Amino acid sequence: MYRYRQLIHFFVFIILVGLTFDLGTTPVANIKETPEIMEAVKTEDVLYKEIEAKAREFEEAPQNAYIDRVWKKTPGRNGLQVNIEKSYDKMKDKGEFDKSLLVFDQVTPEKNLEELPASPIYRGHPEKQMVAFLINVSWGEEYVPEILSVLKDNNVKATFFIEGKWAKNNAELVKMIHEQGHVIGNHAYNHPDMSRMTNQQILDQIVQTNDIIKAIIGKSPKWFAPPSGSFNEHVVQVSHELNMQTILWTVDTIDWKNPSVSVMINRVNTKIHPGATVLMHPTEATERGLDSLIKAIKAKDFKINTIEKLIESQR
Repeated sequence: MYRYRQLIHFFVFIILVGLTFDLGTTPVANIKETPEIMEAVKTEDVLYKEIEAKAREFEEAPQNAYIDRVWKKTPGRNGLQVNIEKSYDKMKDKGEFDKSLLVFDQVTPEKNLEELPASPIYRGHPEKQMVAFLINVSWGEEYVPEILSVLKDNNVKATFFIEGKWAKNNAELVKMIHEQGHVIGNHAYNHPDMSRMTNQQILDQIVQTNDIIKAIIGKSPKWFAPPSGSFNEHVVQVSHELNMQTILWTVDTIDWKNPSVSVMINRVNTKIHPGATVLMHPTEATERGLDSLIKAIKAKDFKINTIEKLIESQR
């Protein structure tokens, strides 16, 4: 019986070999490099294993948005996770580990700004190598076209906080600002001291301005800058209930004092920092000094963008 089973196993083996291989060919020639086989080979590669082993050294955990005791609502920051596959693909020709060729995926935080309670925003994330220009507009229309021209020449986008009354009287300039890709925010209707107003008055100032701006550019602002930076918890709460963020600043050009270009640039240079918000207005000083100011900020390796981009968790 045992000999009989051996013969059966032998004949089954012969049949299987015949089905697997064609006569006149070698077994190696018929092995196809399927994706599964290639993936298995790759994951056994010494370089691949080294990237896997070292990945954690270069990864950073995401940081949640939070409310700082001094700087209030503070954006979170995406974490970094090594993409093993893409990093391997970039290093395999070189054949050795090179940290400069690592490819990272960004990992979003669990908590973002929208989930935080009402609170003003003064800055972006303190490690973000970006700053934002906040241009408050309730006068100075004669300087707006040249300011827009300088921004365009330097490929810079800014955030213009526009007074409702001014917008109504200068609709074409508002359209121009919008069409050039800048963000438009709300600067109340007629530049009042909002800290002295009732909740209903605060609401009227913001909503009336939103309605005017929406009628001009087709969408309502998401950002609110209280005139002269004067606000209280009621102002912030009303803004929050309208799904708007209240924006303040960390660096003031004091351009309304008409400083010289060098004085204005020195002032900004000594105060600029990662995540900074730079306050300015359409003034003669800004018209004269904006180009130099942009170059000075870029020379410090800062990107300049809108408030929208500044407070994103994106690196």
